[in-house]
Amino acid sequence: MLVQHFFVNGIAHASYILGGSKTCAVIDPRRDIQIYLDTAKAMGLKITHILETHLHADFVSGHMDLAEKTGAKIYAPKSGKCQFDHVGLSEGDGFEMEDMEFKVLETPGHTPEHIVYVVSDHSRGEEPVALFSGDTLFVGDVGRPDLFPGMAKELGSKLYDSLQKLAGLPDFCEVYPAHGAGSLCGRAMSAKRTSTIGYEKKYNYAFQVKDRNKFIDLLTTDMPEAPDHFSRCSDINRRGPALIYDLPCSIPYDPVSFHKRSKEKNTIVLDIRPYEAFGGQHVPGAYHIDFGGNFSTFAGWLLPADVDILLVPGSPSQAEEAVVHLRRVGLDRTIGYLEGGIYEWAKSGLPSDQVNQISVEALSQRITGGAQVTLLDVRAKREFMTGHINGAVNIPFPDLRKRYQELDAARPILIICNTGHRSSVGTSILKQHGFKDVSNVAGGMTGYNAAGLGSECPACIAPHLPIVEKGK
Repeated sequence: MLVQHFFVNGIAHASYILGGSKTCAVIDPRRDIQIYLDTAKAMGLKITHILETHLHADFVSGHMDLAEKTGAKIYAPKSGKCQFDHVGLSEGDGFEMEDMEFKVLETPGHTPEHIVYVVSDHSRGEEPVALFSGDTLFVGDVGRPDLFPGMAKELGSKLYDSLQKLAGLPDFCEVYPAHGAGSLCGRAMSAKRTSTIGYEKKYNYAFQVKDRNKFIDLLTTDMPEAPDHFSRCSDINRRGPALIYDLPCSIPYDPVSFHKRSKEKNTIVLDIRPYEAFGGQHVPGAYHIDFGGNFSTFAGWLLPADVDILLVPGSPSQAEEAVVHLRRVGLDRTIGYLEGGIYEWAKSGLPSDQVNQISVEALSQRITGGAQVTLLDVRAKREFMTGHINGAVNIPFPDLRKRYQELDAARPILIICNTGHRSSVGTSILKQHGFKDVSNVAGGMTGYNAAGLGSECPACIAPHLPIVEKGK
């Protein structure tokens, strides 16, 4: 029995190949599947099983493409009512692969249909040796039960029962979750990517809460905001994602053709260059999401799924990478990119816009000098509460799409986050709504604190990770 781990940064997604001597299973696969095909081939294994623990909310799974490429069967929760050819599994079901026996436990809570796979390796012993826990149990955390409107407390109660079920597994049973630190499917996942049942029972906060009602309150109060694409991805995974080869190809557009195409109905421009490059010059009205930041999550959160996307990349290879990252969150309509970038755009005499980038020192001088400005902090509410600059207005960056009306467009607006990534997203949104005097604070709160202008905070040390109070 061999376990090969794969991890996608940004969405912090973990998937696995579980192999024997000739065959293997792929568990909770990502959408760009070539890595599994290459790894299985290098290991001399045939992919015969594709195992899904649940209908993933934060990414589009690769089960359809993997089945099409390998002929392997897809196994998924029966209660998920998936609309593609699969083997539906319920409590107590099982199957074998060489010397390995898989047993299914229903563990609803994070989602209503969740299952886990408990694996015994009979070549060594009869007791369970591995748990592929999906989003029920993480290292140091559990799956959030608040993603389904009106069902949070019901699912929180079911999650409590699911954990009691898992607690009955042997302490030495290894835990292989579907996410690690950085995912918004939980609130405080550890950076460690695997664990054991015994270790989690001893140190995972969720196992320490013995009262059901307290457990439910803990898991349904002050949770991180759920991105927009979570509900969309669940439905895509239930229906069965479109095969990659059926999706439109991204082609290069010369500046004039790009400009013309960008004006067509249901088309948006997405600039993915670093925020300092976007600030220097960009296509008017473009969204900005820095490819060096949490690109997939921010794109899935902000961008509509029913539009064509035109990219402004730093290079053609970056455009290719971005297409993969966008497809991971169900944004399948990237049709092209600006050939030659902004350099060729400017040479063509086309209009452009700018965003002023200011240093943290300049920010400090303006706010202490009594300048009539609005300091807009676009971090999440819990990050803002952990530490912020006096007088700052807090509107999390996704909320700017509607809450921009709360701001005075006649006043200069200085936007700050942890590093400059989310604040630059915020500048692009305000620009789309007619705001003229908008500046991005380069370096954000990280730079502000490093310059000795503020106190260090956990959110700045670990950007965009959920903040959890001690004892919670």
